[in-house]
Amino acid sequence: MDGNKNHTPVVMFVLQGLSDQRELQLILFPVFLGIYVVTLTWNLGLIILIRMDGHLHTPMYFFLSFLSSIDICYSSSISPRMLSDFFRDEKTISFIACAAQYFVLAWMGMSECCLLAAMAYDRYVAIGRPLQYSAVMAPGLCQKMVAGIFGTGFLSSLAQTVPCFHLYYCRPNIIRHFFCDMPQIIILSCSDPYISQLIVFLSAVFIGLGSFLVILLSYCFIAAAILKISSGRRSSKAFSTCASHLAMVTLFYGTILSVYMHHSSGHSMEQNKVLSVVYVIFIPMLNPLIYSLRNREIKEALKRVVQMAAH
Repeated sequence: MDGNKNHTPVVMFVLQGLSDQRELQLILFPVFLGIYVVTLTWNLGLIILIRMDGHLHTPMYFFLSFLSSIDICYSSSISPRMLSDFFRDEKTISFIACAAQYFVLAWMGMSECCLLAAMAYDRYVAIGRPLQYSAVMAPGLCQKMVAGIFGTGFLSSLAQTVPCFHLYYCRPNIIRHFFCDMPQIIILSCSDPYISQLIVFLSAVFIGLGSFLVILLSYCFIAAAILKISSGRRSSKAFSTCASHLAMVTLFYGTILSVYMHHSSGHSMEQNKVLSVVYVIFIPMLNPLIYSLRNREIKEALKRVVQMAAH
C-alpha cells in the first residue's frame, strides 16, 4: 500500500460509451430513447393492469408485477445516463454515482434470478399439484417470498459493491463500457481485488447458479407432471402456461452467460457491448411483451379495464 501513496486516488470515472462516432450516436439516440419509453410504458401498464383487474390477483401475476418493477429499475439505472452520454464529449461519472449504478444493477439482477426461480416453482405447483395450489401458494407465502427475494438481492449487491469500491483506484480511470460493469471497474484498481472477485464469484454461484438449478428442477417436475396427463388438450394447455416463463429464462440466462463467457474468453470489447445491450436494454422491454402478446387472460383483463373506463 505504500507505493499507492505516490498516486492520486480516482474520484471520477470516464465511461467509454457505446460508440465514439458522432454520426452513429445521433442514430442510436432515438432508437434507445424509443426502447426506454416502450419499456416504461409496457411495464408500468402491466403493473397497473394487474392491480386493477381482480381476475389477475393470482400468484403468477403477483410475481409478474414485481418482475416488471425490477425491469423498470434495471432499465432506469442505465438508460437515462446512456442517453445523455450520447451528447457528451467526455462521459464522466462520479465515483459515488458509479457505485450507486452498480449497486442497483446487481440488486435488480440478483433479485430477477431469484424471482424467475419463484415463478418456476409457482408453475410447478400449478401443474403438478393443482388441488393444493391455493393452499400452497397462499398470499402470505407469496409476499414472504418476494420480501426474501429483494432482501437476498439487496444483501448480495451490498456485499459486492462495498469491497469493490473500497479498493484503491489510481490507474487510468476509463471504464471500457457504457455503464459501470464490475469486471471493467476492478481492472482499474491498484490494490489486490481478490476478495472482491471472490464475493462476486460466490454470489454468481449461490444466487445465479442456485436459482437456475431451482428453475431446472422445477421444469423437470413439470415435464413429469405433463407426461402423466392423459388428455392431449390439457397437456398442451399446461405447457403453454410455462412457455412465456421459459422464454424469459432462456433470454435472461442465455445473454448473461454469453456476455461473461465472451469476456473471459478474450473476445473484443465491442462484442461484449453488443451482448450487454441485449440484457440491460432489450430484455426489460421484451419481458412484458413476451407475457402479454399471446396471453388470453391479459387480453381479457385489458378489455374489462377499457370497458370499465368507458363507463
